[in-house]
Amino acid sequence: MKILGLDVGDSTIGVAITDDLLITAQGRETIFRESLKIDIDKLIEYIITENVNIIVVGLPKNMNGTIGMQGEKTISFVKKLEKKIKFSIRTKDKDVKIEYWDERLTSKAAEKTLINANVRRDKRKKVIDKLAAVYILQGFVDNYNMVNKNNM
Repeated sequence: MKILGLDVGDSTIGVAITDDLLITAQGRETIFRESLKIDIDKLIEYIITENVNIIVVGLPKNMNGTIGMQGEKTISFVKKLEKKIKFSIRTKDKDVKIEYWDERLTSKAAEKTLINANVRRDKRKKVIDKLAAVYILQGFVDNYNMVNKNNM
């Protein structure tokens, strides 16, 4: 079992995935969005090839906790992804759960990390969403492991 982490934006989707032991999240790629079909097909490929059982999607919230326009766009995208997973011949028999994770300030944290690592601005733009996906997924995984450890 693996968990896939996504940072969904208007022009990119940051992708991260856990290791087999569900301890760490590693950045995989930044998908530069082309069309809904192509974007979803790329994610379906991850679900199949990586044996993904859970997808964690960063949910953009306002600082007061409400869901704004970007959050609504993310939810809309996830509903379409969920429908495709459910009805795709390649994944219809696969039980894939989708979870949302509060992503407030993850892009800022990712940018600060890249600046501190002296990554040039043009390079930062190419990897910031992938790193944000890592932060989203790692937060979820840490919480998941803590909850499951306490339930044992």
